[in-house]
Amino acid sequence: MSIEFRPIGFVRTDAQELPRHWSVSEVEGTLVIDEGYSEGLRDIEAGQRIVVIFYFHRSLGFSPELLRQTSGHTGREMGVFSICSPVRPNPIGMSVLEVLRTRDASIDVRRLDMLDGTPILDIKPHIEGPPG
Repeated sequence: MSIEFRPIGFVRTDAQELPRHWSVSEVEGTLVIDEGYSEGLRDIEAGQRIVVIFYFHRSLGFSPELLRQTSGHTGREMGVFSICSPVRPNPIGMSVLEVLRTRDASIDVRRLDMLDGTPILDIKPHIEGPPG
C-alpha cells in the first residue's frame, strides 16, 4: 500500500529557536495556505484553537533501533509512540495552535513548534471533550 499526501500550505516564521512542543511555545508565525483552499478557512476565528497536522520535512530517516529514544521532556528512554520525537516511522506531527487572526489564505498563529517551511497537511478545529 502506498499513501500520498500533498501539502495544503507551509509554515512561515522568523523564529530561529523553537520549543520542542507547542504546549510550551509562545512563538508566532503564519500558516500560508494554498489559495485553492482559502474557502475552507472561512470560519476560523481569532481566539480559536486549531489542530495542525504537518510533515516533519527535516526529520532523519527512521530505523528499528529508533523504536526507543530519549524523551526531550523527561530525559528518559521511552518508546517512540509515547514521545513527541520528530524521528518516527511516519514523520507526521500535530500541534494545537492559537489563532491570532485570519486574512485571505493565511492564519496568524501562536504556540508554533514548527520550522519555517514546514509542510502543512491538514487543519482541524480543536474541540475539548465533555467534562469527565
